Amino acid sequence: MKLGVTGTGMIAKEALPVLRNLGLDIGALCGTPRSADTVRELRAEYGIPKGTTDFAELLSYTDLDTVYLAVPNSQHYAMAKQALEAGKHVILEKPMTDNARTARELAELSRKRNRLLFEAVTTRLNPNYEAVRDFLPEIGALKLVQCNYSQYSSRYDAFRRGETPVSFDPAKSGGALMDLNLYNFHYIVGLFGKPRCITYLANIERGIDTSGVATLDYGAFKAVSVAAKDSASPCHCVIQGTEGYIVQDTPANVCGSVTLRLNGGAEKFRDDFHGHRMEPEFIRFARAIDGNDRAFCDALLEQSVTVAELLTEARKQAGIRFPSDEA
Repeated sequence: MKLGVTGTGMIAKEALPVLRNLGLDIGALCGTPRSADTVRELRAEYGIPKGTTDFAELLSYTDLDTVYLAVPNSQHYAMAKQALEAGKHVILEKPMTDNARTARELAELSRKRNRLLFEAVTTRLNPNYEAVRDFLPEIGALKLVQCNYSQYSSRYDAFRRGETPVSFDPAKSGGALMDLNLYNFHYIVGLFGKPRCITYLANIERGIDTSGVATLDYGAFKAVSVAAKDSASPCHCVIQGTEGYIVQDTPANVCGSVTLRLNGGAEKFRDDFHGHRMEPEFIRFARAIDGNDRAFCDALLEQSVTVAELLTEARKQAGIRFPSDEA
């Protein structure tokens, strides 16, 4: 995998040292004209050979086969589409897109162009997530699932002052659902598939959800997914069954150590991963791209489209509209 990174913000700055430490080949970095100085600084820091502030130029580099897009939510669809049409594989920061229609379109384009497309969701390729899956048969019939990812955002202070940071801007596809609850949705859907239906109740300020509670109905059991950017609480994921429960005292994107507690008092503990949360996904993406693993890609794409459909339905219920919904 020969990688071109697009973006110079917080996520890109978190990813670059991970990519370097994994020994992945970063051939170019792309920013915007406004971030030209940052592009130069990051290239120097990480030894990246090429730099540009023109995305079309990045796509023209024939020595790159993959583009990693660490850009704002509202830009995901257009840039991923452009990259796929240019013949590049795409690793796309979550959310894949900001509505179900465009997510389905990108998935189909990926297949049509025979290019791999991955939504970077750190939860689902974490070894501790596999530990949760391994423990599931031991807790009997499922009854309740709870995921809470709540952290007070420093940008919420600016929002309360009347400013509109990107993460709270409906015009830029922001909000707690798209930023944090998405991880909870992937955690739940990755284990149990698509629910029968979803209900979303949100705290809405100036047209965006600053926090909210989603209920996913699976018939025999229910899942509750909580996320907040306007308040904080302990984060956790808990799966309850008739014979015991599974708990992780971390948000879904971190997916930390896993404890199984059975009704009779028996307890098991697993902690199968201690690196940076981005490491497992990039290792697996690189292997898939190097081997053109279409089946692996399509399985993850199916989950990404399902989550996009749930997010879109949840937003609809809460009255949250993004510009892409009008297309």
